[in-house]
Amino acid sequence: MCDVQTEGGSGPRPKGLRELMTSRGDKYNHHASCTSLYKKPFVESFEETPLLVAVLTYMGYGILTIFGYLRDFLRDWKFEKCHLAREREEQKDFVPLYQDFENFYTRNLYMRIRDNWNRPIHSVPGAKMDLVERVTPDYNWTFEHTGKVLKDVINMGSYNYLGFAENTGTCADAASECTVKYGVGVCSSRQETGNLDKHEELEKLVARFLGVESSMVFGMGFATNSMNIPALMGKGCLILSDELNHASLVLGARLSGATIRVFKHNNMQSLEKLLWDAVVHGQPRTHRPWKKILILVEGIYSMEGSIVRLPEIIALKKKYKAYLYLDEAHSIGALGPRGRGVVDYFGLDPCDIDIMMGTFTKSFGSAGGYIGGKKDLVDYLRLHSHSAVYATSMSPPITQQIITSMKCIMGEDGTTLGELCQLSENTTYFRRRLHEMGFIIYGNNDSPVVPLMLYMPAKIGAFGREMLKRNIGTVVVGFPATPIIESRARFCVSAAHTREMLDTALNAISEVGDLLQLKYSRKNRHGREGTDLFSYLESHQD
Repeated sequence: MCDVQTEGGSGPRPKGLRELMTSRGDKYNHHASCTSLYKKPFVESFEETPLLVAVLTYMGYGILTIFGYLRDFLRDWKFEKCHLAREREEQKDFVPLYQDFENFYTRNLYMRIRDNWNRPIHSVPGAKMDLVERVTPDYNWTFEHTGKVLKDVINMGSYNYLGFAENTGTCADAASECTVKYGVGVCSSRQETGNLDKHEELEKLVARFLGVESSMVFGMGFATNSMNIPALMGKGCLILSDELNHASLVLGARLSGATIRVFKHNNMQSLEKLLWDAVVHGQPRTHRPWKKILILVEGIYSMEGSIVRLPEIIALKKKYKAYLYLDEAHSIGALGPRGRGVVDYFGLDPCDIDIMMGTFTKSFGSAGGYIGGKKDLVDYLRLHSHSAVYATSMSPPITQQIITSMKCIMGEDGTTLGELCQLSENTTYFRRRLHEMGFIIYGNNDSPVVPLMLYMPAKIGAFGREMLKRNIGTVVVGFPATPIIESRARFCVSAAHTREMLDTALNAISEVGDLLQLKYSRKNRHGREGTDLFSYLESHQD
């Protein structure tokens, strides 16, 4: 590996440019060198979209688009009423207030299946939940509650990975006691009169949990990214961002004013090419060294179910003297033998990650986020982060919920709870069964986020409705959260799910999969008759 050093704190510069350029010829030969970085098999599945399915999906969107333009024509001539915000006639010469295509998509595609989202929940969103029944008199433009409640719906959509989102038990009792003592709101920022002893206790616990020098907590997970990245990066800095990073990371990068370059998802060759170009060529036009180069990645990608290739990224970070920002929103608590996230999962040193970020909204059944790292970094953010200076402090019962759940994971509460093992077992079982049924599912074998590919637009709404008929609550996802032809259902496995619940959900998924012809996979089709789309077509060929 070629050496790169920082000169005067102004950013990475090649120590030996000739050596670095010589290494370019063999820098893509990663396979042999990277296998030694992993202590166990790293298996991810991204089966290619079948050609016929892709063609039919494009045709489906094409037909919907044609009918959408037809309906817009009818609305313009007042034959059909449009309830969505549009530019008024007297504002036609103004700069457009609304984005045309996204409004078109919302009016004519999203509105047809809007009943699959924003369903009111009437209970704790644990392993099971109660949903408020609603109907629509105007094709999903508005909804009315019937007064009925759908009881004991199996919850396959919440990020309740370790089952702490409950209203009974140790965590709930501790949060209740904290509410009685401290109240619900703080009504001030940390820098004024909103700094509680509970906040400082939590920050010390988080630092110990992560294995870093110091940490800082924030009341909102989204703002932890969007408000702290601008405090760390600015003009003259370079951000290298994974193409599938969360919106909070994307917004934070844009707000920073730094130059942003995107690398292909989990593709180390693409990342190294950008690093090499950044170090060798520097900034555009002036060719000065970048002040800082920051790599932005996530632990588990929430729409793909994939796990970051952290050992390889750390190796590249060290090679090119870049900084690494790791978002562990979905991985903290859910991965690793001790629940310490993706760093623990790979058995790496936390000191190799410059900025460790995560949220308390998933595995901890609470709210907010954290930043962990060197004490100098955290002290700097306390003074310069907008989330620290201007935002209201974290609510005391929320803080206590995190403290109690984190101590449960660490085993410091005197119990020997098996949530981590149970989550791992449930994840392995659920993924294996879906593979065997013939569905195309994405992601890593150890990821509790399980995307099941639907592809076609008509099947997004149909899948969500049919699953709810069978008392299974699911999340279906389409554009703009995914590429327009990669619609999917996303399941989140929890340690709170019993084997009986998983079997009930799997049987319902299989039944709906046969009904909607969703079993597209050409792999692992054990014990299945020809009930998928391809088998149907093959059986009707001459």
